[in-house]
Amino acid sequence: MQPSRNNRRQFLQILGAGTLATAGVGRESATWADASDLVPELHEISRHLLVFPGPVNTGILRDGDKALLIDGGDGRVTAALGRLGIGSVDRLLCTHHHRDSCCGAAELQANGAKLIVPEAERRYFENVADYWNDPKNRWHIYQFHPHHLMLAEPVRVDAVVSDGEELVWGAAKIRVLATPGHTDGSVGYLIEVDGKRVIFSGDLIYGAGQIWELYSMQKGLQWDGGRTTDYHGFLGSRGEVKTSMNRIRQLQPDLLVPSHGPVLDKPVEAIDLLAARLDECHDRYTAISALRHYFPKAFAEYEGRQDHMPIRAGKTPPDCLRHVGTSWILVSQSKAALVMDCGHPKVVRAIRDDLDRGEISAVEALWITHYHDDHVNAVPEFQQALDCPCITDRHVADVIGQPLSWRLPCISPSVARVDRPTADGESWRWHEFQLTAYYFPGQTLYHSALLAETGDLRMFFVGDSFTMGGIDDYCAQNRNWLGEDVGFDRCIRLIEKLRPTHIFNCHVHDAFDFTPEQCRFMRANLAEREKLFGALFPWDHANYGMDESWVRCFPYEQKAGAGEEVAFEVVVTNHSPVAKEASCRAVLPQAWRAEAAEWTKAEISPKQQGRLRIAFGVPTGLQAGRYVVPVDVRYGQWDLPQFTEVIVSV
Repeated sequence: MQPSRNNRRQFLQILGAGTLATAGVGRESATWADASDLVPELHEISRHLLVFPGPVNTGILRDGDKALLIDGGDGRVTAALGRLGIGSVDRLLCTHHHRDSCCGAAELQANGAKLIVPEAERRYFENVADYWNDPKNRWHIYQFHPHHLMLAEPVRVDAVVSDGEELVWGAAKIRVLATPGHTDGSVGYLIEVDGKRVIFSGDLIYGAGQIWELYSMQKGLQWDGGRTTDYHGFLGSRGEVKTSMNRIRQLQPDLLVPSHGPVLDKPVEAIDLLAARLDECHDRYTAISALRHYFPKAFAEYEGRQDHMPIRAGKTPPDCLRHVGTSWILVSQSKAALVMDCGHPKVVRAIRDDLDRGEISAVEALWITHYHDDHVNAVPEFQQALDCPCITDRHVADVIGQPLSWRLPCISPSVARVDRPTADGESWRWHEFQLTAYYFPGQTLYHSALLAETGDLRMFFVGDSFTMGGIDDYCAQNRNWLGEDVGFDRCIRLIEKLRPTHIFNCHVHDAFDFTPEQCRFMRANLAEREKLFGALFPWDHANYGMDESWVRCFPYEQKAGAGEEVAFEVVVTNHSPVAKEASCRAVLPQAWRAEAAEWTKAEISPKQQGRLRIAFGVPTGLQAGRYVVPVDVRYGQWDLPQFTEVIVSV
């Protein structure tokens, strides 16, 4: 059982933690089942340098009874300092702004530590409200830098550091190294002490050939004369990561200490293996990437590769179709229209013009392929002007019907009325067409497809999931799962089964198709990726490192009045082949002056979602505003402080 709040002081005194630990481990720091959980065995590098292997590795430089910390995590390290005879923390150095690395900074600072952060990320410590209150970080999200693993509440920055700066503290010399890649402003710290050269590298690397996750590497691609948004930048910071790792490599450290992962005693080998794996993973991604069709100059280095799938030639769409913006319009022989997606008012205007000219007689249905803003922004206007049933797969309906409940890329605040959520494989007759709806987790997990058959035509409308170049999996935040019969493997299997004569992407005017050989090639590529990306992460399946939303809160955002209860679910996707136990709790804002929230626990079956309910009250007399409430997570062997968050508007 956990130590209760009433016996925590006694518990820490038994550990010999003294006044520092009693004061420093506050309500946001977990108290665990036993002493081994709370205070893991310290890794002693030298007389003056140790590593506390908590939720993140915290470096401890000691000088008598004082300490300098590197990446304090959730502050749990303070419980170990008393055992070393350390009575105060003089400074806390942070490698980057992600809150799992620094969510304990406020309490350490309150007990006397000076907070020192990378100059380029200062505002992500001091001015977090600027991020959380900016609509562009909530809606129409195409950029992921900075990342939403942002501190929930601001902390005062006492000093900043930048590349090349040096300082002496106690027996140690510390040099600051700019190491962008995991975040734009990440730094590492070269510590020279007791004859050792040790680099604390943040989340640049996890272990030999491994990273903690890759969705933080989502960054816009660049080439001569062009650039994409972060949204189109799968593994986009790979070059920065490799450059930063090479810089560390050239310094020839004795040890490398990542924020997550083991202390690496063969840094050069670990770095070289990771660089090779990143290149191989990116190559396999590129081999069937739809981006080769959209941005060929960004992939010029891969031209002519025999082990990459050729880009298909286009096909002329049948006469029964019209293409306006990102909308396909299916027109029957009687001139009735079925519209697919409505991302812009110009679609409504074009349809009205067609009605006025008599080119279509009526709009009888609106089908939504997926939730992205460029496909649903104008749906409310469409529904007001052209009242007809809105039909889509139930997974899509969940998002577009209540967008406030979700945090996803390219999400629109526009609320769509869905009249008919469809089940996978549901079929019906519409004029001369046989229509069949499918769940189609391709470009996003929340995606549908529609098969329209008439005569020899088998037209398959797949939203944005494929182009002539292959699959549209260029944004990790879209939740592109790897594995048999999930994600794109499921979609390609369906194409193999249906054998469409024409496939349609909402952004591409020409139709296209895939040969059976190309379908087999794409599925073999995805199976290979499951293994390659699996080796890239420390988790027991690749999807944990690729699926940012494997732990998410639902609803993501809600309104509540002072004195009311807030309730939400923490939805945990178990990507593993075995059952996992998950526990979670809310980390309530300082202004709420609340006791630590209780943990809730559930066992989640393999390859399934589990839902853990959390509820708490909003204090009376609370100032109105938007409050960020992080959620601590324990999952199997993993301890994940403030791993996700929910927004409460009071």
